[in-house]
Amino acid sequence: MELVYFLIETMVKVVVVFGVLMGTVAYLTLVERKVLGHIQVRYGPNRVGPFGLFQPIADGIKAFFKEDVVPAKADKALFVIAPMISIVAALSLFAVIPFGGKIDLFGRTITLAIADIDIGLLYILGIASLGEFGVVLGGWSGYNKYGLIGALRAAAQMISYEVALGLMVIGVLMISGTLNLVQIVQKQAGWHWNVFYQPFAFIFYMVCAIAEINRSPFDMPEAEAELACGFNIEYSSMKFALFFMGEYAHLLAVCAIATTLFLGGWHGPFLPPSLSWIWFVAKTGFLVYFCIWERGTFPRLRYDQIMKLGWKVLLPLALANIFFTGLVMILKGT
Repeated sequence: MELVYFLIETMVKVVVVFGVLMGTVAYLTLVERKVLGHIQVRYGPNRVGPFGLFQPIADGIKAFFKEDVVPAKADKALFVIAPMISIVAALSLFAVIPFGGKIDLFGRTITLAIADIDIGLLYILGIASLGEFGVVLGGWSGYNKYGLIGALRAAAQMISYEVALGLMVIGVLMISGTLNLVQIVQKQAGWHWNVFYQPFAFIFYMVCAIAEINRSPFDMPEAEAELACGFNIEYSSMKFALFFMGEYAHLLAVCAIATTLFLGGWHGPFLPPSLSWIWFVAKTGFLVYFCIWERGTFPRLRYDQIMKLGWKVLLPLALANIFFTGLVMILKGT
């Protein structure tokens, strides 16, 4: 019976997390347009429903009923699979991210995470790299030179910043001594947040994460002024929408991972353990707002500047952070 209860518990977690994520992704598009509108002194969506709250629903209906065009010379199988890879890889990251402490429900102690595995961080790094295939295959399979250039840019940029991003979290691993995300959060209890011990790693992680998901000012794989929308130029209807759903889901994921690794996860004052998830949501929401704010603030970089920043600045800084973290731990005898 214990196995049956475990399977039911896991299925309920998957359904709840998936439903919340899809709703959040849909309305994150509205939040971003509203915030950017405020930054640029305009209203943003305000026509569909009160305060424009039904705009994501209207956008979804519009995308679903639009004509779905597949180029005659496209590799049809890869053309269809590519956007699916992007959204599935982004959503799969949440399988190991803990979003709250343990709660007692129906006579069982439930961990607020779909899966609590010992190699959670390795799982995240592995799955995150799969999302690159969706972008690269999407640009290549459409048989369009602009899409191909966007795909090549994406491959170079995402791989470059993925190296630095992976090295940035090693300092956290050295301090925590585990790859288990639940244990990493538990070791940050009592305001022992890793951001206080790894402030530069946190800042550099956020820079690498923004570049990893191709958001402005690192959105060169799309670069409308140069590539006419880039890697997704040949996509329409729901395939086009899936790419952007994957981007927003990935944005939520990298912010949730930053909250887990650096900002103490669900830990915070005033709330009982059963409501600890509120702190996790608040911290992740703050980081998402920051990513939206920087999109409306900073201009797009040139491609050579992006690559130079990744290889000549962030990579050496990541290695230096590992060195000094190890040095401090040796001097403290830990």
